[in-house]
Amino acid sequence: MKGTFMQKLVVIGAGMASGRVLETLFEADRDAYAVTLFNAEPRGNYNRIMLSPVLSGEKSYDEIVTHDEDWYGAHNVTCRFGEKVVAIDRERKIVTGAKGEVPYDKLIIATGSVPFIVPVEGRDLPGVITYRDFDDTHAMIEASGTPGSHAVVIGGGLLGLEAAAGLRLRGMEVTVLHLSGHLMERQLDEAAGYLLRKDLEKRGITVMTRASTQRILGTNRVEGVELADGTTLKADLVVMAVGIRPAAQIARDAGLDIGRAIVVNAQMQTSDPDIYAVGECVEFDGTLFGLVAPLYDQARVLAKSLLGQPDAFAVRELSTKLKVTGCDLFSAGDFAEGEKREEIVLRDPAQGVYRRLVIEDDRLVGAVMYGDTADSNWFFDLIRDGAPVSDMRETLIFGQSFQGGTPLDPMAAVAALPDDAEICGCNGVCKSKITGAVAAGGLTSIDEVRAQTKASASCGSCTGLVEQLMALTLGAAFNPAAVKPMCPCTDLGHGDVRRLIRAKALKSIPEVMQELEWKTSCGCAKCRPALNYYLIADWPGDYVDDKQSRFINERVHANIQKDGTYSVVPRMWGGITSANELRAIADVADKFAIPTVKCTGGQRIDLLGVKKEDLPAVWADLNAAGMVSGAAYAKGLRTVKTCVGTDWCRFGTQDSTGLGVRIEKFMWGSWTPAKVKMAVSGCPRNCAEATCKDVGVICTDAGYEIQFAGAAGLDIKGTEILTQVKTEDEALEMIVALVQLYREQGHYLERMYKWLKRVGMDSIRAVIVEDAARRRGYYEAFVHSQTFSQTDPWSERASGARASHEFRPMADLTLEAAE
Repeated sequence: MKGTFMQKLVVIGAGMASGRVLETLFEADRDAYAVTLFNAEPRGNYNRIMLSPVLSGEKSYDEIVTHDEDWYGAHNVTCRFGEKVVAIDRERKIVTGAKGEVPYDKLIIATGSVPFIVPVEGRDLPGVITYRDFDDTHAMIEASGTPGSHAVVIGGGLLGLEAAAGLRLRGMEVTVLHLSGHLMERQLDEAAGYLLRKDLEKRGITVMTRASTQRILGTNRVEGVELADGTTLKADLVVMAVGIRPAAQIARDAGLDIGRAIVVNAQMQTSDPDIYAVGECVEFDGTLFGLVAPLYDQARVLAKSLLGQPDAFAVRELSTKLKVTGCDLFSAGDFAEGEKREEIVLRDPAQGVYRRLVIEDDRLVGAVMYGDTADSNWFFDLIRDGAPVSDMRETLIFGQSFQGGTPLDPMAAVAALPDDAEICGCNGVCKSKITGAVAAGGLTSIDEVRAQTKASASCGSCTGLVEQLMALTLGAAFNPAAVKPMCPCTDLGHGDVRRLIRAKALKSIPEVMQELEWKTSCGCAKCRPALNYYLIADWPGDYVDDKQSRFINERVHANIQKDGTYSVVPRMWGGITSANELRAIADVADKFAIPTVKCTGGQRIDLLGVKKEDLPAVWADLNAAGMVSGAAYAKGLRTVKTCVGTDWCRFGTQDSTGLGVRIEKFMWGSWTPAKVKMAVSGCPRNCAEATCKDVGVICTDAGYEIQFAGAAGLDIKGTEILTQVKTEDEALEMIVALVQLYREQGHYLERMYKWLKRVGMDSIRAVIVEDAARRRGYYEAFVHSQTFSQTDPWSERASGARASHEFRPMADLTLEAAE
């Protein structure tokens, strides 16, 4: 609870800069201020750098949220999201929002920037948008929904190119218009800009440089773009990405000193000592700021200023290390030509590699790199430190590993980096912070390092260097996060394949193999079943199940035995059966001379020794008694084991049988990465053995304890407790959402306990337990998928020409390995 003695801090703007201020402030003293946070957007802090992967489909909005509702709640931040601040009264020390006044002792203005709109006719037409925030991104995603539609992006800087790449991945025909002679002219020289253009054109993006927009065409909505030379381009969407301007109007209205932006001193104070400013709305020493690294420097200084601690912001040499549509770029310093300057240039056209170094007075003053940026941190340190380069002049262009005349071990080059060498430019993380966190926290994965230090958590371009530092620190104990290809047909791992299927909207196996550059024309027995599952899971209703990409058991919907016969297991909901079902099973056993009838561990009956040609007739007889396939062969829901619960047991606390039946009838037919077995026990005595299942429920007097990620096969593992809920409806929603999250994140053949180990309990709880809206979203996604999944394969194949052809006697040499 906020104490009445705490100073009141009001923050206008919930972006990345102010978010870093609050993080740093709370880490130092979480009780120093009672914080009220305004934001004109109806949401809190998210990583704007990662809007491009959201646009392309590689990430969801939820995955780029930096501070969620729970974070703000844990730090007692009063959030006023979706509320614009209309005035600041400096005399009364009051901030007026659209919904009322809030007093302050200290005030932070972090209003960021606004996009520049080219002042041409038609700029206000529907379909003309900017690209700055999530709402803009969402608008572009919606606009890209029509196949074959056209987008024109005005502006060939970083934002414009990321917008173009994302829209192209979503299937739009994209043209980029850029006024200058080459792309990203502020960051790249002409040669690097040319290479970038070539790579974009390979991706199907049309690039037009020296292109001046005359007007935007359309009556009720945008229809095209006319250029100054008379060229007309078709456009269903126009994206303005030509630049930004500091959003300083609220400060100007309050009478603060304004230059090109809000003027601050080295402590981030404005002309009013109780008002601070941070981020893109700031001007310091005549400089404006657009990259994230100086914004985070400002945030650190501002947090210390609020606590009365000494620090000072200074403009430092900046580098730009970027990934534009998968193209590695780096630039730093001043790479313009000059009389006293000399250049060293390396070109490798075959590999698409370009390096250019600019030297003046024996100092490296500028560098541009394209295609291979591995030495960018080292070059940046040389520029920043101003060290003489004459002794390494002959090998300088080849990077740090070649200094001294012979190539060095790359790890030796990493080890030679000073402790204060900046590794992650996006988040301002130096070498010592990473190595210190790894050593102190026992961190062994790149995800753990990201969580602890934020290194590699934004654009990701420093990931390789971070992993090298981990290897340096951990030695033989380091388990590299190198991608393990899913099969010999591709260099991509399961995670990348799943991501690209969504990002590129690939909806057939041939599309996947073509677009992801499979090494073989047809795939293999490892990748085809995996691709078939991923496509079913990602595109329910669009993708048609490829029967030939399944194992034999899944193709014939029965389990093959060592003698070539099959076992048939009808579904018994929650382990409940009836005299009618038992008679049908007995009749089938007699009629087809089935040699073995056995009870399974999942409370069902297994008919073993069925001839392949008899399968359709066996299924037809079982169907007649109302029985459907028990999917005993499936990478999907197998069984929901139950005890009798309150129906019969004197110890029962809840209706475990009823809940088990309800879960099974709700979820049968769904395909999952690997088999899923469930159980519901009516009391903590756990007669249904729920604590070794993929999902288990333990009924208690207070409700339902949901557990998951157990195993009782080759691996023996008890379940982990997910949460406790009070009602059956809550339990069902929680279980369904959990399974859907597993369906979307799990690798093919990865059991649920292995998935948990890979992604971590915290990430699962954050979605399923702590975020009701996201949980409901996963639940609804599962429900949607079930509309296409809950069909009984036995009844489809029990009669007709298809059955007689599919199950004719033949030697089937394709055996599925025992699970």
